[in-house]
Amino acid sequence: MAKTGFSRADRVADQIRMEVADILMRKIKDPRVRSVTVTDVELTSDLRIARVFVTAFGEDAVTRDVFAGLARASGFVRSELGRRLSLRYLPEVVFVKDVSGARGDRVLQLLDELHVDSEGAKPRFQHVNEMPGNKGDNDLP
Repeated sequence: MAKTGFSRADRVADQIRMEVADILMRKIKDPRVRSVTVTDVELTSDLRIARVFVTAFGEDAVTRDVFAGLARASGFVRSELGRRLSLRYLPEVVFVKDVSGARGDRVLQLLDELHVDSEGAKPRFQHVNEMPGNKGDNDLP
């Protein structure tokens, strides 16, 4: 049997991500948590704590309300996970704000600023294929 690159914690985390997204979308009645997106789940190696990364769009006050709703719903989410998953130990569910999207946007903005000509007219490279060393679509055999 070939060994895969995924640990049991990774497989369980992926299953938890799908189930939590479904629970938040279909089972939770609190309108504060309707607009969240579950982006990732990280499990500790002993499968005791699940950090559920979520994104919530809106201002800081709206985000605070969303996380207050998630904190209130975490017990229900955990009990619902217990019904859906067959695990010896059900992990504690901790909701965490995912800031990777905002970080990615900032990195892209900084890269665009680096590629702007000294005159500020336009970015030097409009497309990845136009960068030196990259073959464009027209160069394919």
